[in-house]
Amino acid sequence: MSTPADETKDVADQLPQHLPALRRYARALTGDVTAADDLVQDCVERALSRAHLWRRPGNLRAWLFTIMHNLNANNRRRAAARPRLAAIQDVPEPSWPAGQVERLTASQTLAAMQRLSEPHREVLVLIAIEGMAYIEAAAVLGVPPGTVMSRLSRAREHLRQLTDGPQTTPLDCTSAA
Repeated sequence: MSTPADETKDVADQLPQHLPALRRYARALTGDVTAADDLVQDCVERALSRAHLWRRPGNLRAWLFTIMHNLNANNRRRAAARPRLAAIQDVPEPSWPAGQVERLTASQTLAAMQRLSEPHREVLVLIAIEGMAYIEAAAVLGVPPGTVMSRLSRAREHLRQLTDGPQTTPLDCTSAA
């Protein structure tokens, strides 16, 4: 029989390996570095204070993402009447070195992702960026796997539409003027 202290230590020992993924997900959810850091901090605090609720040998990563998802949903409900603090243009460029074209593409993709609805953005981040399985993402979001697949399909299509430039047709050089 494990004690609450043992359960907290167990979570605390495994938590550091999940922090980079939690930071990425928080950043994608909030679009603001400071808010993302706060969300990660709240998630870690909640996980440690409620370590006894983690069902062992369950997936700690999915449990942490569920906590973060729920905290973010609660924060959004509370802040619904307040204006957003940072626009996507204020988010710093990704930290990896890239050429101008790659930076422009990354910036356009980030801006387009912020234009997606929150459910679509969440699914896209969990599946495409975090590499979660559909079932795992469904558990984090509290929806059926079919809903995850549907949202992912719509999110990808909408993102594709947002990132594609205007379609141009080649000039017809065969007709005489």
